[in-house]
Amino acid sequence: MTTAAMTTGNLPPAWGDGLLVCKQVHDVTADVRTFVLEPTEPRLFRHDPGQFLTLLLDIDGHPVERCYTISSPPTRPDLVAITVKRVPDGLVSNWLHDHLTPGTAVRARGPLGQFSLARHPAPKYLFLSAGSGVTPVMSMARTLYDLAHPVDVAFVHSARTFDDIVFRRELEFIAATAPNFHVRHVLDDRGEQLNTELLRETAPDFLEREVFTCGPAGYMEAVRRMLSTAGFDMARYHEESFTFEEPVDEPFVVEHDTSQGFKVEFTRSGRTIDCDAATTVLAAASRAGITLPASCAQGICGTCKTTLLAGSVDMQHNGGIRPREIAHNKILLCCSTPLDHLVIDA
Repeated sequence: MTTAAMTTGNLPPAWGDGLLVCKQVHDVTADVRTFVLEPTEPRLFRHDPGQFLTLLLDIDGHPVERCYTISSPPTRPDLVAITVKRVPDGLVSNWLHDHLTPGTAVRARGPLGQFSLARHPAPKYLFLSAGSGVTPVMSMARTLYDLAHPVDVAFVHSARTFDDIVFRRELEFIAATAPNFHVRHVLDDRGEQLNTELLRETAPDFLEREVFTCGPAGYMEAVRRMLSTAGFDMARYHEESFTFEEPVDEPFVVEHDTSQGFKVEFTRSGRTIDCDAATTVLAAASRAGITLPASCAQGICGTCKTTLLAGSVDMQHNGGIRPREIAHNKILLCCSTPLDHLVIDA
């Protein structure tokens, strides 16, 4: 899928990492807002539906990075939007709701991520989302609608209550005007539950569809189990696997053998830790009580990106770092394991 042919004439260049200015703020639900952003210079914002931005903020004098899915479609490239749920005690979501107003500039990096139907074209899709996990699949839905793609979409969204359904009115409009777009909401307060029976009612052919899922970790685990039990071909299953406000816990259980490990020196903190060749630097740092900026722990978001001053690593990332950054000795701590002793600018 491409949006290159959307417009003609002399096009502004594509936006790169830099400043974005807030143009509008929309209340979506009682605790969800959409922030519409614009590049500070004439640029077109080009991305694949489902990708995300990493915001680089300064909150109370402390640098903070957080990833947010782009909820707007690439078919509307002059502006870009993120849709954010206010999380109780959430550092960044509360700051955005309280401080990101029209005229405010924020620094961002991206777009990033591999979670997109642009990489998995299919005649029929099943979008499964819960809570604010609706944002990447909404970008996909808007893209398909804008381009009048003749694909069949079943959009199943889970929410606590009717009032908590994000983008409810827009989804109703799309379903009413696009003959092959079907929406089903699953509401907790009505005792409804996502299961194979509900899927068969909504999309009897769900086993034949390309599936995109985003939501809390427990929700996605339940979806994987449900689809696998139903005999779904999991090669056609795709999920967005990172959260935004929670600290990264130890993502791996690894037998730690320091006798065969390496030393990792963090120059800013002055700490040196042990890390074996099977453990990521981020995991080893967390185990040693060192808190480092991180979000996804999957090599996707780029939040834990830093400079490797000495040594070498094996880095198995998922798009959260660019080739030119790797060429300048940047690494992602969450997916880098040591090959020798390391010195890291962190």
